[in-house]
Amino acid sequence: MEKGGGMRGLLLLDVDGPLNPYAAKATRRPPGYSTYRLTPQGRWLTGKDARRRKGMRVWLNPDHGEQLWALAEETGLTLAWATTWLHQANAYVAPVLALPDLPVVEFPESDLQPVAGGHHWRRDGSWKWSGVAEFAGGRPLAWLDDEHDDPMYAEARQAFEQSRAGKATLLVHVDPSTGMRPDHMDMVRAWALG
Repeated sequence: MEKGGGMRGLLLLDVDGPLNPYAAKATRRPPGYSTYRLTPQGRWLTGKDARRRKGMRVWLNPDHGEQLWALAEETGLTLAWATTWLHQANAYVAPVLALPDLPVVEFPESDLQPVAGGHHWRRDGSWKWSGVAEFAGGRPLAWLDDEHDDPMYAEARQAFEQSRAGKATLLVHVDPSTGMRPDHMDMVRAWALG
């Protein structure tokens, strides 16, 4: 709670899609991005090692950290992770973006299935919607994710929207082939300051 009884809003960040444009052409790293690789053994590699080793390729733009931090400062929103990376986002992604450790939306372990690289997912995908709703409570919420418009999650999204009725909520869909762009941050800024 902030002074005066107000609640500070949230700016939730997904990693894969918004920050890691994983769906971009595999042979064309987007401008401004650097290549990292998370190996099945949990090693985080960059440079030549990232190109030579097997594991999950991750493209990150170091400038995004400063941009997100400035947006949070300007709008009064608290940055937090809402990602299958869970706490690994603080271990691997945050240092590349020069962000401090951020709060993490926790998802029930019973809903998560382990996959390569330590990431997690759930078969029906609805876990993210319910986890975010619980984490946010009544706080204002802007959420950058690449799955907001996925028809597979229509029922989960509807339940989320019903739970958020009357609460300030902005869902910002980010194309996973392009990643986060300035217009996404402009949308959050206009919503938060409007």
